[in-house]
Amino acid sequence: MIKISLTALFAALIAAGAFIAIPIGPVPIVLQNMFAVLSGLVLGPVMGSAAVGLYLLAGLLNLPVFAGGGGGIARFAGPTGGFLVGYLLAALIAGLIPGRPVEGSSVSRVRLIAAVIASFLVVYLPGLIWLKIRLDLNLTATFTIGFLPFVPGDIIKAVAAVLIAPRLRKIAGDYLNKR
Repeated sequence: MIKISLTALFAALIAAGAFIAIPIGPVPIVLQNMFAVLSGLVLGPVMGSAAVGLYLLAGLLNLPVFAGGGGGIARFAGPTGGFLVGYLLAALIAGLIPGRPVEGSSVSRVRLIAAVIASFLVVYLPGLIWLKIRLDLNLTATFTIGFLPFVPGDIIKAVAAVLIAPRLRKIAGDYLNKR
């Protein structure tokens, strides 16, 4: 029961991150990517990915969980669709590098930093590819619109994730490993 609750909690956090958005063009600045990364860091690769999957399913079912309070399949076809898919990959990577949280154990700061950097970058892979295709942009325009404006904020979110994750991993590990 605790696994379901934690998965749902992180799906809700990712959805809440959509409401803290700065519209700067076709791709807004949001906190969703930080919560997607935290879901993997805190819950591990399977449950973290499940949390993002639940969030994406809610959006697919037209619940207003995406940036700007929208939902529906059209969001996946729009310019931000690749970034939404990237959240799923980010949670998986963020969980695989440090591993599942285990009661009483900790993960090195270096592994956390590597996980956060890799997972933030992996959001951009499908995001930029889909943005380029969807808006028919050249590479320079794609990076100018879909990458460069987000780097400063993503650095701040990445630092926050690295600082927050150890404590949350300990709490999650304690709960997840109790029988």
